[in-house]
Amino acid sequence: MDHEFRMLIDGELTPGASTFDVVNPATAESFAACPKADEALLERAIAAAKRAQPGWAATPVEGRAALVLKLADALEARIGEFASLLTAEQGKPLDQAGYEIMGSVFTLRAFAAMRVEPKTLKDEGGNKVIEHRTPLGVVASITPWNFPLILLMNKLGPALVTGNTMVAKPAPTTPLTTLLFGELAQAILPAGVLNIVCDQNELGPLMTGHKDIAKVAFTGSTATGKKVMASSAGTVKRVTLELGGNDAAIVLDDVDARQVAKKVYQGAMTNAGQICVAVKRAYVPSALYDDFCDELAKLANEAIVDDGAKQGTTIGPVQNKMQYDKVSALIADAKTRGTVLAGGEPMDRPGYFIAPTIVRDLPEDAPLVQEEQFGPVLPVQKYDDIADVIARANDSDYGLAGTVWGKDVARATAVAMQIDTGTVWVNQHLAIDANIPFRGVKQSGLGSELGEAGLLEYTQAHIVNIVELADA
Repeated sequence: MDHEFRMLIDGELTPGASTFDVVNPATAESFAACPKADEALLERAIAAAKRAQPGWAATPVEGRAALVLKLADALEARIGEFASLLTAEQGKPLDQAGYEIMGSVFTLRAFAAMRVEPKTLKDEGGNKVIEHRTPLGVVASITPWNFPLILLMNKLGPALVTGNTMVAKPAPTTPLTTLLFGELAQAILPAGVLNIVCDQNELGPLMTGHKDIAKVAFTGSTATGKKVMASSAGTVKRVTLELGGNDAAIVLDDVDARQVAKKVYQGAMTNAGQICVAVKRAYVPSALYDDFCDELAKLANEAIVDDGAKQGTTIGPVQNKMQYDKVSALIADAKTRGTVLAGGEPMDRPGYFIAPTIVRDLPEDAPLVQEEQFGPVLPVQKYDDIADVIARANDSDYGLAGTVWGKDVARATAVAMQIDTGTVWVNQHLAIDANIPFRGVKQSGLGSELGEAGLLEYTQAHIVNIVELADA
């Protein structure tokens, strides 16, 4: 494409020290060049953010929020352009790309409306205790390739409203929508408040270990999250980690199997299954198992797998070759252990396309059941005892989200209360709201994103404990 993408450093749109290719996953061919930062450019970006932060923090919160709202308005005004670019670099169908852009707009507006007010913790007998909160300083944002824009907004919104500045580093396979957003920010935000640098995963350790970075907000794999946490330990940085998941859907025996299968299918296959909270494994009672599996297979066989830019496409490609190979290997293994009802064979065409695949009758220790596939593949497991299925759902190092499906809402809720994840949805999926905290347990993360809890992650609490001096 003709657009010249540049990084945002200290209020200027800046070329890289070099460039690298960005590949359209629907063709497996390069379609744009991305500027690449070296260590010197990253140091410039961090220095700019550090220099800008005191003035930004001193700006009244209403002024900061007003500029965040201007960012949201500017993004909404160009939703079509951003959605097309997102589909080209990420692969998701255009309608899903549009949802991500509008979700980004809503997220910025939600955080612009939030405030952190001082709290009086005690006021009696001449003793008053106040807790107030201040910004941390410079925040490093490191985002993944599955939802490159909205996952940046989850971090940028609360960081800016609370008075922090930011250095953002997008994933190297999906950097372009972030750079395009940088062009909006360059015209709206003071210099240095938001800086954007791109690399091919070389600069992460310098960011996470840098003495002038006060906090790292990272979304990505658990393996990389552990490295971020270790690298941040040297300076005892604040970290927010939103990591992997192996989310279970538990179907109770009082539902219409085919009706719920449609909902579980969508929860598993949206964005080609490349969602941290996608349904990764479904547990279905024996009495419903065959009908449920048959409906999933029917839906998978009816899916239109194609370039996300083409009208009618329901599933786009897997985003990159590395993930394509990983998912393909999990499918190959599953074919030797269970029964493939739909998909299961490579698609003979350019691009990283995998047909939606449904697998039944796998042993519980199969890699497709135990690992996060992050692709359009769903194992369906049978159960007979509710206590047993709860134990199987919880028997994981992950704990991001899960779902329970049942007509008896009280019963379904009682099951949900026993699922060891940060979020459990009942009779719905992917119900993420910028005003509701989102967090993982176990190896699925640390800290909160979204909601008031997510806002507070970008602040330092201070206690001021006051007594009056007695007269001499």
